Amino acid sequence: MKIIKESNISKIITLSTVFIITSLMLFNGYFFITKQYELLDAQIEDTRKTFETNKRALLQREVDSIISFIEFKLHRAASDTPNDLAALKQEAFEWIRHIRYGGQEHNYIFVYEINHISGGDRFAKMLINPNRPDLEGEYISDAYTDENGKAFRKIFLHDILDHGYSFVEYLYKKPGTKLARPKVSYFKLYQPWNIIIAAGVYLDDIDQEIEAAKTQFQEKVKMEATSAIIIFLLFALVANAFALMLGKRIERFLKSYHAQVQQKAQELETLNHTLESRVQEEIQKNREQEQLLIQKSKFIALGEMISNIAHQWRQPLSQLSALLMTLKLKYNRDMLDKSSMEIKCVEAENIVEYMSHTIDDFRNFFMPNKDKKRFSIQNSVDEVLRIIQEAIIHHNIVVDVRIESDESIVGYKSEYEQVVLNLLSNAKDAILASGRAEGYIRITLESDEKSIYLRVEDNGGGIKIEPIERIFEPYVSTKEQNEGTGIGLYMSKLIIEKSMRGKLSARNEKEGAIFTIEIEREFKEALGGTPL
Repeated sequence: MKIIKESNISKIITLSTVFIITSLMLFNGYFFITKQYELLDAQIEDTRKTFETNKRALLQREVDSIISFIEFKLHRAASDTPNDLAALKQEAFEWIRHIRYGGQEHNYIFVYEINHISGGDRFAKMLINPNRPDLEGEYISDAYTDENGKAFRKIFLHDILDHGYSFVEYLYKKPGTKLARPKVSYFKLYQPWNIIIAAGVYLDDIDQEIEAAKTQFQEKVKMEATSAIIIFLLFALVANAFALMLGKRIERFLKSYHAQVQQKAQELETLNHTLESRVQEEIQKNREQEQLLIQKSKFIALGEMISNIAHQWRQPLSQLSALLMTLKLKYNRDMLDKSSMEIKCVEAENIVEYMSHTIDDFRNFFMPNKDKKRFSIQNSVDEVLRIIQEAIIHHNIVVDVRIESDESIVGYKSEYEQVVLNLLSNAKDAILASGRAEGYIRITLESDEKSIYLRVEDNGGGIKIEPIERIFEPYVSTKEQNEGTGIGLYMSKLIIEKSMRGKLSARNEKEGAIFTIEIEREFKEALGGTPL
């Protein structure tokens, strides 16, 4: 049972087009939204890193400002007595004890007086610690560890010996709570007084900022995702409306075709009074039926052309989506300058121009041309490949074009290209049916003094029908019952042999079939055929 019939071809084309367009829109919408949430996670991570970097800079700035203040005081008291220097030190420590920074009450300064810089159980005396006043005046050990077993005092002593300062992350009890929280502290040795001045911040303060930023980012992502979905839906609506309109036109054409056939049958009965008129009418009818059969084969091929358009547009649509996301990302990060905008606009214009050229290629291919003219065979092959190549490449089939010297012939260019397209499409289907992992199609142009030969060769396993000439009969197909119409090669042979005064032949080789289009080098006007 054939799926594609004359009665339902318009519905099949319409439904397949709507399905392809809708699927593409859904895929691109999903891809866009997924990327937006990936950007959201990246922005949150950037916010966290920025927070930690800023806090580390704050700690270093606070400790350095304290040391600068002490040195300023020492410079002014350089001529004072030792008792005055002791009072100055006590005054500085009292001032340090009450310092808070970063807008947080639990951000305080703590000071160690070094006993053994190399470490040990009594390596230092705790001079100032507003969070642990019970430790002030007590000797402390570098073996002390936090709840995760991290000996952070050994770490900062080692760094101070190497660099004079240290940044260390560890767990420590937060003022006003009974729980240890992650904290980063900055330790710096002030050698004139043999003390280590340190400042720290609790990293869990970032959670509130991250939550606020996350809420803001999520709102922005929702707004952008909603806008993108609306755009995709509008595009899908327009494209599907075009597909429905195309289906209606095809349906009207088929109805017109049936009406013409019926009308011609009635006229034939009316004019059947003489043998001569019957013969002439039969000839005319055959010509018209052949023309309609060619148009019918083109409309059947139109279903495959829609798939080819989808293959041609899939990559440009993905590139356009990625370009839009790049512009939004740069805009969100205030990195979108005029130069970048102009470059991206040019890229977008190139993509749109490519898609427009694709539509022109398909429109020109289906535009009837009844004028006989001289044309280049290589140009015709290139135009056919622009239409079908993406669909062939999609199935990992290699196309090998071997045209060392171009040739030109006089004839009907669009009909010749239709034959080449049909041969390439049949070769692709034969390779897919054979299940070969490495398929290839070879196109070769040769000539001699009399004729020009264009050969299309594949490795699809060859033609199983015997005798092989039967494949050019109408409604004889090498494909499965539901996959072929059996008129493609018949119409191809009719075009070449009647319109072009040439010859279309086929033969089997080791790996597959070879089809040869033979055209006489001089296609004279007096002998020229009529376009089908």
